[in-house]
Amino acid sequence: MSAINRRTTLGMILAAPAFSASAQTRDGLGLAMAAREQIGVTKAYDASYRAIAYPHGDVLRTTGVCADVLVRAARDAWKIDLQQRVHEDMVRNFDAYPSRRTWGLKRPDANIDHRRVLNLETYLTRQGALVDRVISRAAGDSFDDVRPGDILTWRVWGNRPHLGIVARGPESVRVVHNIGFGTKEEPLWMFKLHAAVAHYRWRV
Repeated sequence: MSAINRRTTLGMILAAPAFSASAQTRDGLGLAMAAREQIGVTKAYDASYRAIAYPHGDVLRTTGVCADVLVRAARDAWKIDLQQRVHEDMVRNFDAYPSRRTWGLKRPDANIDHRRVLNLETYLTRQGALVDRVISRAAGDSFDDVRPGDILTWRVWGNRPHLGIVARGPESVRVVHNIGFGTKEEPLWMFKLHAAVAHYRWRV
């Protein structure tokens, strides 16, 4: 083997661990891509309470709610189970979550807690992922410097919590979400009549 080939081979071997680590980086682009992959798979919206497995439980991927887009994307892109993480945090810190005051619950419920936007907002804030809390009653497209993989929340149709994952940004921002017709990717300006609430950048 020539000196050049030996150096090339050695360089590839030394670079391999770095490449592997880079490929596994839990970055926003991976989360955005995993959200996009749900388009055409999740074709319906169903907020019904379901008893599901724990951990790694899910309803059929053909349906779901807006929170399921994030839960599924985190599992697919990062191998992170938000069902388990939210449940474990709620077991330790139940009163930090809105379950008691909003739904009158007395204990965590691993079937549904991670599928509620208010709980995900609380969890992400507790994880230090909050970039900005907007709270603008009629400017749902007013988020600044959004990047692929960022998580945005709103109150739509009055005060209904909603969540989406940024698929493209910061220019011509597009969001993947399920607002009632299955998982879709749509421009951020479509939310301008709703209330912007919070902007998260969750990098774990």
